[in-house]
Amino acid sequence: MLTEARRALLLSAVRDAAALDILPRFRRLTADQIGTKSGPADLVTIADREAEARITARIAADWPEALVVGEEAVSADPTLLDRLDGADWAVVVDPVDGTWNFANGLATFGVIVAVQYRGQTVWGVIYDPLMDDWVEVGDDAWFMSPDGARTPLTTSTTAQAEEMTGFIPLFLFPKQVQPALGAAFAQFGRVQSLRCSAHEYRLLAQGRVEFILSAMLNPWDHLAGAHAARRAGGVARLLTGEEYLAARRQGPLLVAGSDKGWHEVADILRPILLG
Repeated sequence: MLTEARRALLLSAVRDAAALDILPRFRRLTADQIGTKSGPADLVTIADREAEARITARIAADWPEALVVGEEAVSADPTLLDRLDGADWAVVVDPVDGTWNFANGLATFGVIVAVQYRGQTVWGVIYDPLMDDWVEVGDDAWFMSPDGARTPLTTSTTAQAEEMTGFIPLFLFPKQVQPALGAAFAQFGRVQSLRCSAHEYRLLAQGRVEFILSAMLNPWDHLAGAHAARRAGGVARLLTGEEYLAARRQGPLLVAGSDKGWHEVADILRPILLG
């Protein structure tokens, strides 16, 4: 069981990293503080690296038996990700989710932390540094305000495609399926992309959108959000129908506000993406 003290530790580490490493750099980054990883649009900044280092150091000092798997640490050493599946306790960290937005001065970015116990997500936080509020999920999902107010979260049950709003990052899918996938957008009420899993999942957990389709299954992007969606009433499955777990690292992931909504979206997108 994750103790209240450890939940408080993790939240404190996230808020400190936001205040000390992330917000002071927002709209103040210099060219030498921005780099690239897998391609020109896959950015990393000094804020990503220093925020992750701060969070990791706090966990190592106060919870040394937990494996910390950070996005930037995995970028430096991909074998770290292989240790996640066999760990008893693991903390998965995305220090700045939405780095492209952050580096370009857009106020749509966040910090995501998920706790895994033997391969199952048991707790997560999706934090907005600018507003100092967060979605927190354990047995239940809550929207948390800095003044201590707690609002329970419930996903949307809207399940007719023409009335559904969702997020699909068209640019992340293979070029050969993009024309057909883009054409399918017209069957939904509205489709867009925030380039930020943190805010997309926050909106889904709050019932403001109905689905999220993801092309890449980096666990730091999805573990906390999928857990929040489920605890708020939704589902998180690969487009094949398999339940999403950290061990699953390939295949389109569809998270929806309801089982019926998941099937409505999957029936439209599966022929395009899976054949």
